[in-house]
This record gives sequence, C-alpha cells and structure tokens, in this order.
Amino acid sequence: MNEPLIEKTSGWRGTRELWIQAAYGALLETGIDAVKVMPLAERMGLSRTSFYGHFSDRKDLLDALIQLWQSKNTGNLIRRTEAYAETITEAILNVFDLWLLPDLFDSRLEFAVRNWAHSDARLAAMLEEADIIRVEALQSMFERFGYDTVHASVRANTVYQTQIGYISMKKDGPSDPLAPRLERMRTYAEIFAGQPVTDAEAARFFARHPVNDA
Repeated sequence: MNEPLIEKTSGWRGTRELWIQAAYGALLETGIDAVKVMPLAERMGLSRTSFYGHFSDRKDLLDALIQLWQSKNTGNLIRRTEAYAETITEAILNVFDLWLLPDLFDSRLEFAVRNWAHSDARLAAMLEEADIIRVEALQSMFERFGYDTVHASVRANTVYQTQIGYISMKKDGPSDPLAPRLERMRTYAEIFAGQPVTDAEAARFFARHPVNDA
C-alpha cells in the first residue's frame, strides 16, 4: 500500500498545486487512466471531497495538466528559438538546451501526453496544433539567419522530428548517459545548420551542461 505523499492535517484540503503534482506523477508513472480523484486522494492522504475545493471535476484537473504541458514544453521551446544568438549554430545549441534541462522541457511529460492523446480526440487536436506551432517557431529561427522558406521548413522539421522520435523511443532516461549525447550534439547542430559550430560556441554550450556521469 502506498504511503500518503503529504502529511495529513485534520481539515486540510491540500492545495491546487499539490493535486496537480499528484496527477502529474500518476500520469508519468501509469498513464491517464490513473489520474482519477479517488486514487489521487488516497495517494495524498486526503479525502475525496477535498478535491472539489480546488477543481470542479476531473476534466478541470486534466485541463490543468494540459496547461502545464503547453506552458512548459511549447512555451519554452518558442522562447529558446527566440533567444539571442549570433549564428544559426548558436541558435540551434540554444534549442538543444531544451533536450538536456528538464526544467525547460519535460520529455517524460511530452511522452505521457502523446500517449494520452491516442485515446483523447480533443487532446490529439491540441497536440497537432502544438506540433505546428513548435515547427513554425523553429522555421522562423532558421529564416532569421537567412535560410529560404523551403530550406528553413525542412531543417525545422528535421530538428523537431528527430527529437520527438528520440523522446518516443524513451532514449532520455537513466540508461542513456549524458556524455555520449553531448558528444553528438555538436555534430547534430552542424548537420542541421549545414555549417560548422565554432569552438567558442561549443565551449559555451558544454559549460552550460557539465558532465556528471559516473
């Protein structure tokens, strides 16, 4: 039997954020079918009725999870494509920060949402829209550095689909050490850009991602 995630205090209903975090954990661990009020209440050591002090119903909670995914993954991707860079290779390395820093882009959440969308038509439509928005942001990044529309579109799709495929194959877990991934990223950036990454750009990128693999 699972121990409650929080210390139960008489009369306390938890907070909206704690309910979302509990739902997030259940989604990642088991999938969307585990995100239900009673199991979450038991997981948190709270009463079922306490849920309704923060959410109108289960759909309200699911919408909060979707909003978390949109804000973190789509929002941060757009911001990284717009981050300052003097060259396209530096801009691509800025985007690569997303794949290495869970605080910027949550790959486990991305994987869970994509699985969830298989059984939710509304979410599937939102996911399709998110994919379009993300690729358009990447395309705009390439166009900012002088690539024509066709080449910018192909390169943007290649960058994006490569990473989504990586996530779908669950290649970003503990069994995939950081060091080999980092070693490949300079080459990936050069392939995506069609031009070399300078030593200074590589040094700044690797400084942001020190290797601590055992």
